[in-house]
Amino acid sequence: MIQSMKKILVTPRSITKEGHPSLDRLRNAGYELVFCSPGKQPSEDELINILPGCSGYLAGVEKVSAKVLSAAPGLQVISRNGVGVDNIDLKVARELNIVICKTDGANARGVAELTMSLIFAITRSISFADEKLKEGQWERRLGIEIKGKTLGIIGCGRIGKEVACLALGLGMNVIAFDPYINDFFTPAANFRYAELDDLLAISDIISLHIPANSDGKPFVDDPFIQKLKKGVFIINTARGELIDDDAMIRALDTGIVKGYATDVFRTEPPGDNILVKHNRVIATPHIGGFTEESVDRAMNGAVDNLLKYLK
Repeated sequence: MIQSMKKILVTPRSITKEGHPSLDRLRNAGYELVFCSPGKQPSEDELINILPGCSGYLAGVEKVSAKVLSAAPGLQVISRNGVGVDNIDLKVARELNIVICKTDGANARGVAELTMSLIFAITRSISFADEKLKEGQWERRLGIEIKGKTLGIIGCGRIGKEVACLALGLGMNVIAFDPYINDFFTPAANFRYAELDDLLAISDIISLHIPANSDGKPFVDDPFIQKLKKGVFIINTARGELIDDDAMIRALDTGIVKGYATDVFRTEPPGDNILVKHNRVIATPHIGGFTEESVDRAMNGAVDNLLKYLK
């Protein structure tokens, strides 16, 4: 193999900024590591400039378009340090015989624990209370206790199952919607699968754990919101593309949705986003899988996949 094809591009933001011990395994295997701008999500132009000559690509959540893939004729493997691959043009990748790998389950616990943290934060208005105290104001919002409340989980894969178990342990009732029902997952008597409309009508809190639609159409839009139980809380640790921002703002302003907590955005960082600034919204900067344990699992898995499939 010629030297130019012994390169691996590394782009996950936390890794380009801080590094990770697992990368030494790639270096020890004889690969030269190429990095994008530290701590930043690479643009299409940056990828087109630095990906050619690389046989491997350890990818983050940046968009990997057909144009990017076509610019790198020697690329053999794209290995995600996470589970989502909807940011990659999979059709073109298949046509170019590029192997796509992901680290299923690596960040499931981290995302699930953040989901529960956001449930507590939004139902007790923790960030609002903190902000008001720092402004010198003593202002409170009446919260709810989640024991006995119904949590609707949309997407009951690895993360959804982790969330379900955590919620059940806190005394919640859990219903889940998933097109692929797992009859073997029956964690408690107060867990069941349901049709989507049933879930929307009775859930006190809804948590999203599904990929974005391939056509880019929002999942949570005006028709979705019209089916909700009034005063519901919505948590999104999945994909920013799932939400119609304008529809969500209307739902918050009318009280149909009492609070929205999100860890993900269509554009990251989200910039001057009106939804992020809404006083009924809690926003975090995509930290779901950003724990020591999740990062270690994801990076070791991603490196394993690169070493397995690179020829």
